[in-house]
Amino acid sequence: MSGELVPDRGELRASHEDRDQVVELLRVAAGDGRLTAEELDERLDVALTARTYGELEALLTDLPAAGPALAVGVAPVAPKDLSRIQVDSASAQRDGAWVVPQRMEIESKSGSVKLDFTSAVITLPTLEISVSVRSGSVTLVVPPDVYVDVDDVTVSSGSVRNRAQLDPSSPARLRVHVTGKVHSGSVTVRPPKPPRRSFWQWLLRRPRPMTALAR
Repeated sequence: MSGELVPDRGELRASHEDRDQVVELLRVAAGDGRLTAEELDERLDVALTARTYGELEALLTDLPAAGPALAVGVAPVAPKDLSRIQVDSASAQRDGAWVVPQRMEIESKSGSVKLDFTSAVITLPTLEISVSVRSGSVTLVVPPDVYVDVDDVTVSSGSVRNRAQLDPSSPARLRVHVTGKVHSGSVTVRPPKPPRRSFWQWLLRRPRPMTALAR
């Protein structure tokens, strides 16, 4: 109608996808050491119940990787040139719709790091990962269209295992080259676990649903 007031962008209602996007950004920021565990919990509570774009954007204003320029619900996040993950006895995880950077440096002393590429946002053809694992672990979860090369990882008394297989029927969507050193820890590459059957599927003895590949 003519003369009708147009609400400010910050007052527009956010969708489930918008909330999920902010949740993932907060988890990445915590993994990068920008948020403490307490701060992450507080912001996740707000993000999951946020009603408007303004409430979501307020959670990102002090994060260099996001900030107001993110424009929740409008523009995707550009991949970083370099992403660093360092854990002592804690754990860090990248899953969901996280944005795959060009390079990653991962240091794990006695903690664990997990990179799940199943639903990751992949905009580059290659990813270089440099690892330094003492008694910790690094796990890469990859769908059939993500190829991982771990032949250049040096092993002391630990282990490097690649249990994933590239689907020969389709070209690789992403090629990951892993280098670095493993002392007494482990680097493992594996495919995603099949989805668990629901209670009714189990009751009716239906087969497990097929694993959906990330687009």
